[in-house]
Amino acid sequence: MTATAPHFGPPPSVSAIRRPLAKAGLLAALVGVVFGLLLAVAGPASAHAALTGSDPQDGAVVDTAPKQVTLTFSEQVAVGEGSIRILDPNGKRADTEAAPLDLHSGSTVKYGVALHTGLPDGTYTVAWQAVSADSHPVSGAFTFSIGAPSETTVALPESKAGGGLVGTLYDIARYAAYAGFIVLAGGAAFVLACWQRGAGARPLQRLVVRGWMTLTAATLAMLLLRNPYTGSGKLADAFDLDGLKAVLDTKPGAALVSRLLLLGASALFIAVLFGAYAKREDEREKKDLTFGLAIGGAVIAAGIAGTWALAEHASTGIQPGIAMPVDVLHLLAVATWLGGLAALLVALYRTPDVTADAVRRFSRIAFGSVLVVAATGIYQSWRQLGSWSALTGTGYGQLLLVKVGLVAVLVGVASVSRRWTARLAAGGVAVAAPEAGTEAAPEAGTPAAEAAPDPEPEPDLMSQDPASQDPTSQDPARAVQLARQKAAVATAERKRVRDADPDRSGLRRSVLAEVGVAVALLAVTTILTSTEPGRTEEEAARASSAAAAPAASGPVNLTLPFDTGGENGKGTLRVDIDPGRTGTNVLHLWIEDVNGKAMDVPEVKVALTLKSKDIGPLPVVPVRLTEGHWTSTGVQIPIAGNWNVSATVRTSDIDQTTVDKNVKIG
Repeated sequence: MTATAPHFGPPPSVSAIRRPLAKAGLLAALVGVVFGLLLAVAGPASAHAALTGSDPQDGAVVDTAPKQVTLTFSEQVAVGEGSIRILDPNGKRADTEAAPLDLHSGSTVKYGVALHTGLPDGTYTVAWQAVSADSHPVSGAFTFSIGAPSETTVALPESKAGGGLVGTLYDIARYAAYAGFIVLAGGAAFVLACWQRGAGARPLQRLVVRGWMTLTAATLAMLLLRNPYTGSGKLADAFDLDGLKAVLDTKPGAALVSRLLLLGASALFIAVLFGAYAKREDEREKKDLTFGLAIGGAVIAAGIAGTWALAEHASTGIQPGIAMPVDVLHLLAVATWLGGLAALLVALYRTPDVTADAVRRFSRIAFGSVLVVAATGIYQSWRQLGSWSALTGTGYGQLLLVKVGLVAVLVGVASVSRRWTARLAAGGVAVAAPEAGTEAAPEAGTPAAEAAPDPEPEPDLMSQDPASQDPTSQDPARAVQLARQKAAVATAERKRVRDADPDRSGLRRSVLAEVGVAVALLAVTTILTSTEPGRTEEEAARASSAAAAPAASGPVNLTLPFDTGGENGKGTLRVDIDPGRTGTNVLHLWIEDVNGKAMDVPEVKVALTLKSKDIGPLPVVPVRLTEGHWTSTGVQIPIAGNWNVSATVRTSDIDQTTVDKNVKIG
């Protein structure tokens, strides 16, 4: 019996619940091999949107003010009015403050905002915030300059979207939602599949009901916090009705509302499970009701798990049609496993008669859950990582390694639990002590029975003389005090009898240790759900590195032969662009005839075009310096790329030609 957390991550090694340790080790090795193969052939996946490009680019210096600023993302994002803001050097809005324009083209996700005309030179700040397709807010900022860089009063934000107090509360609610679902679904499954008599046990009833209450409260909190979480970050906006209405129109908002509706159905399920089902005496009727509750409960649990799959990581990226049902299976398997473990822990400590047979059945179910978690975890890890480098070089991958370490500890504890389970199964006796306030004699032949003292015969009070009876009968306060003392002695005796069986005590301790490690795993996994996946982090880093790559170390040199078709129309044009990087450059032109001598022409013009970004042609009008030598200063290259340099040479009033060549600049 081991425990894990409910989300994507590296698959845990199969514990030796029902298999020898050698077989468990072999299966773990096979899982590792499959995991490695999947990572080796991994292609691009998508989750957390990343900014992959912009026009103008970060740090670019443009000659004239652009008509609009465009942003390109790695995946679909939700934007609204104010999602993209352009601020001038004084911090005032330089854009028209209209909703971003949708400039999608094929698979390219691009949005743009129009700028005011007549913007002065200086440094402008682009601040953006959006919600990625996996429901997580993303944000960022960069600068570009018109004419030349200048001082700016705008400070780039240091905090990211989804942070602060609201982000902390939202993360707590997310954690509570996972924990509530695990306890609700797993506790109910434990009762139906492992220990049906537990439906009448108050401790198990309280456990499942508290799981339902936790999940419901957490879902309501997430619904209210969703608006400030993805927007302003102000806690007061949680009660903004307009914001709440906007949230309901989004995919995450619809998923949270659907979850609340399904929780209403689950309340009816709980009422039947711990009401009519617990009181049912007829075995045939109880069997039919068990089947009905199992089907109904499975449908409700799958629906609740689907509210995560439909709104978060599984719903975006490659193979969403496969990823979403796989995610549902992953959550259901973890809930059955970890929730059943919590129910078993409660039964061991708080109920009088949980049997070794129930523990044995849970071991079989837990083993099956481990296999499902392993298979689905491998697939989801492949989608989120994409490469071995992301496993060690990104925050997401490092958290996965932490989770692997916790799973290793959990497997060790599980091997201990397996030994206690086997010993109890061999005895076939009840494995828990009576609940406080009840009396239950230890069964014959058990260590508890041997340790218990012989009961003393009760005195026949009716045969005693009234004068010799307990004097406290005349003193109610004294009677209450003695009753408390007797209750304390009885409680201590029951605890001594309970702890006298080393098998019971050992199983309780090992299961408690498993639950403790499982809580840590749940915390790590909850952090993973709000961490940018390794694949996306690497993509964003590559895009940033490309944008910030060092400029070329020397000027760009081109040689372009030309022939205008007229008399003396043949020659060679040499083009030098210095320093050949983004920003301001100087262009030199040398024109020579077929003999290599300087050649004078009436006119020469140059144009620069970056076709990949739909920039240009940017005209350059050079000035004649001497015979065959032309130049132009202040040539602006806005962004790096594969530029097309075209030159038009006129050798007479009617004879001219245009030649061009592609060259990488910046």
